[in-house]
Amino acid sequence: MIKSELVLRIAERNPHLYQRDVEILVNAILDTIADALARGDRVELRGFGAFSVKRREARRGRNPRTGEAVAVSEKAIPVFKTGKEMRQRLNAAGIGEGQAEEA
Repeated sequence: MIKSELVLRIAERNPHLYQRDVEILVNAILDTIADALARGDRVELRGFGAFSVKRREARRGRNPRTGEAVAVSEKAIPVFKTGKEMRQRLNAAGIGEGQAEEA
């Protein structure tokens, strides 16, 4: 699902709201989460999951084409960990079953 599909689904479930207002709300929520992560805060949505930031140290890497050593700078990586209720819903629904068998 992409953001525009999320906006459409929320607007369909809430016919008293205009689609443009739902889009503003979705953007506000996502921007607030992104701003909190940029400050280094953790964002927890009970029953859904938690967003946090992990730091990757600077290191020496290799260019896969040439094999040449290159410097890789320090990075901040956003991480999402599902909540207990979300994991239970996914496992009860059988999401992902059969994919491991195909690989």
